[in-house]
Amino acid sequence: MLTTEDFDYDLPHELIAQTPLKERDASRMLVLNATTGDMADKHFYDILDYLNPGDAVVMNDTRVMPARLYGVKPDTGAHMEVLLLHNTEGDQWETLMKPARKAPVGAEIDFGDGLLKATVIKELDHGGRIIEFHYDGIFMEILDQLGETPLPPYINAKLDDSEMYQTVYAKEVGSAAAPTAGLHWTEDLLAKAKAKGVHLVYLTLHVGLGTFRPVSVDNIEDHKMHSEFYRFSQEAADELNDVRNHGGRIIATGTTSIRTLETIGTKFDGEIKADSGWTDIFIKPGYQWRLVDAFITNFHLPKSTLVMLVASFTGRERILNAYQHAIQERYRFFSFGDAMFIHK
Repeated sequence: MLTTEDFDYDLPHELIAQTPLKERDASRMLVLNATTGDMADKHFYDILDYLNPGDAVVMNDTRVMPARLYGVKPDTGAHMEVLLLHNTEGDQWETLMKPARKAPVGAEIDFGDGLLKATVIKELDHGGRIIEFHYDGIFMEILDQLGETPLPPYINAKLDDSEMYQTVYAKEVGSAAAPTAGLHWTEDLLAKAKAKGVHLVYLTLHVGLGTFRPVSVDNIEDHKMHSEFYRFSQEAADELNDVRNHGGRIIATGTTSIRTLETIGTKFDGEIKADSGWTDIFIKPGYQWRLVDAFITNFHLPKSTLVMLVASFTGRERILNAYQHAIQERYRFFSFGDAMFIHK
């Protein structure tokens, strides 16, 4: 039995990247052979050396919403922080709320001189609430005006430009967090990959509560993932089938792309088909990978489901060895940190 503690490692606090690099593709990249354990220290712009003509790079084109709102309870004057996770129906949203104990069902919150109000209509676990918004006008325009781009809790620095927390190909608004492995790509680097004969394929997974929820159980088998919405088009399915039929590899950018592709591979028994819906797939050691042949990823938090996902591809000891190498070599960790390219 694997426990959460089996995926722990000691990270010096100063290695947590607080700001993005000005040149996205100048980040470092640790290349790991998942079969042999061999490693190479590179930079992300070297990714072209590891992509072959006929391969497909798959990217998540979700866009982060200005999903953090600050409001006041008119009856008590209490200040509330609300993080939008996803739209459930109509003007109802699943949220994380702080302090949740001050937000019982029926509580009202004003987010800006009456421009946007909300009522709590349901309590969920872990500080979660379903709220219903009240407003005049277009919701997303009001959100752009009042909301902030939410950064992970381990980032304390303020961003000069919120676009640095968006991928260059972000398009479909709906995420509470960025698919951060994609932050290393530049338009120029993508153009060079395409010129080399690499297929660029896009899917959408809106990043939600699963990104923020820690593993709170000892036995990882008892952990329940939160559902996230994904969309995979017929055009994308046709292109990946063509890549596969001609011997090319499917290379995912980030764990959100992996989770979408592997959800489809699991659902259709290894076949690639267009699909959309909700996924709560938990990829951990023992999982049988179906579609993804290699992937780009960042360095993930200790004891997180994302470390477990990567370990299912490489083996637990191999990925922890790679993390120790990265710590010794002073790589930058987490959302604004450096990258890994993992292949077999």
